[in-house]
Amino acid sequence: MAVPFAFFALFFAYPVVAIVGRGLKTGGVWQFGRFGEVLARPDILDVLWFTGWQALASTALTLLIALPGAYVFARLDFPGKQLLRAVVTVPFVLPTVVVGTAFLALLGRGGLLDEMWGVRLDTTVWAILLAHVFFNYAVVVRTVGGLWSQLDPRQEEAARVLGAGRFAAWRRVTLPALAPAVAAAALMVFLFTFTSFGVVQILGGPAFSTLEVEIYRQTAQFLDLPTAAVLTLVQFAAVGAILAVHARTVRRRETALKLVDPAQTARRPRGAGQWTLFGGVLLTVVVLLLLPLGVLVERSLAVPGGGHGFDFYRALGSVDAAGGVFLVAPIEAIWNSLRYALVATVIALAVGGLAAAALTRRAGRLVRGFDALLMLPLGVSAVTVGFGFLITLDKPPLDLRTSWVLVPLAQALVGVPFVVRTMLPVLRAVDGRLREAAAVLGASPLRAWREVDLPLVRRAVLVAAGFAFAVSLGEFGATVFIARPDNPTLPVAVARLLGRPGELNYGQAMALSTVLMLVCAVSLLLLERIRTDRSGEF
Repeated sequence: MAVPFAFFALFFAYPVVAIVGRGLKTGGVWQFGRFGEVLARPDILDVLWFTGWQALASTALTLLIALPGAYVFARLDFPGKQLLRAVVTVPFVLPTVVVGTAFLALLGRGGLLDEMWGVRLDTTVWAILLAHVFFNYAVVVRTVGGLWSQLDPRQEEAARVLGAGRFAAWRRVTLPALAPAVAAAALMVFLFTFTSFGVVQILGGPAFSTLEVEIYRQTAQFLDLPTAAVLTLVQFAAVGAILAVHARTVRRRETALKLVDPAQTARRPRGAGQWTLFGGVLLTVVVLLLLPLGVLVERSLAVPGGGHGFDFYRALGSVDAAGGVFLVAPIEAIWNSLRYALVATVIALAVGGLAAAALTRRAGRLVRGFDALLMLPLGVSAVTVGFGFLITLDKPPLDLRTSWVLVPLAQALVGVPFVVRTMLPVLRAVDGRLREAAAVLGASPLRAWREVDLPLVRRAVLVAAGFAFAVSLGEFGATVFIARPDNPTLPVAVARLLGRPGELNYGQAMALSTVLMLVCAVSLLLLERIRTDRSGEF
């Protein structure tokens, strides 16, 4: 526990406490009266109201659209199912900047809808809601569909034999069993949309602002640290409550159900109803998930004056073509991001692996508190973390403001929770008697781990590495502060290009977003291959 605890204390708790303290302290005295002052402002009340209701609306809309997809993936068997599952999951691992850019190409000025019907939805709440559904569709399909596929269908069939109709049997038998999974998915979607930053920043414009966006504005644009500190603590408290409810919901789901092998529940579509539902889900995937990505690729290939080509991609290699946005050619952002993400993945695996091992070997309040500590980066504004890095890690022996390692350190903070949640269930499934047998035969703890645990959890390590890499590659909230102009990351480069006028800057943003999308998609397809390859399963 020592290494993960020290990592989080130094690179998470210290910067966050420092930035909050700088905002709320005057002459060394905490000014808690600022909470009342800030929260009484009409503009802040508008931000709080919008943050809450758009998260609720996004969650409800996501459940409405994604639950039929969860049923199709859980109960129906069809050719290409694994590939389609990977395609559905691609939006979730995409950086929010890419999601915002894709919907800007579809719904914004000069976008597909604007060209065809003169309809623009950017700077409207509908663009934000649709982008949130796009981003979180896989959360519902994976969470609810994963449980649904393991529910014994004979229980619902027995209810129908006893006279219940199809809907009544589903409502009285299946829905109560699915309720914990639906609640868990809803809470996760609410969490992601409540803390939304990149999507709202790109699609919302100045008219809409979530807590995360407002923290960024108050910090970067107005230098109003007291207001940013108050909003950071408000968001932290709200997200902490969401995570606590989510943890309780997950425990209910894990202990209340008797599950069966998913291979026994999936069947080919039968009847007009199932075929209609299957077709509707395919249409939803094409229109809601694939169309924005397709438009993004098309816009990256559009040539000024008409036609298609690779002009915008070629322009990525020129410093002059960037119009002074960067000190280096935009294409350098690709190599920077890959390098940063690889280093961040190594850090996240080391810290997260040790943390997961500690959580597996011990129990008690101290370990439960340690588990909660690992999830804190999901509850604190990434903007606050990034700005905290700048004001705290600026003195020896930790003067890292000019060091490139600052970026992967911030990215690893987001990757560690994914590593822990991926590895922990597998480590807990390893029979402890195998370690004891190795110890009896003379193996040291390190050798026992290397020869007993590691072969059994190798696939989980690879999956965790893939998730950490994808998350690190798309991290934006913290790196927008600490990425240097001569070493920009892909998400930061896309945001800066979109923030400047001109067709060339717009086209280069589309090209960089396409590259980032392809890298994330390839990572996910490799993950899906590892997940479904049973050749090394234990």
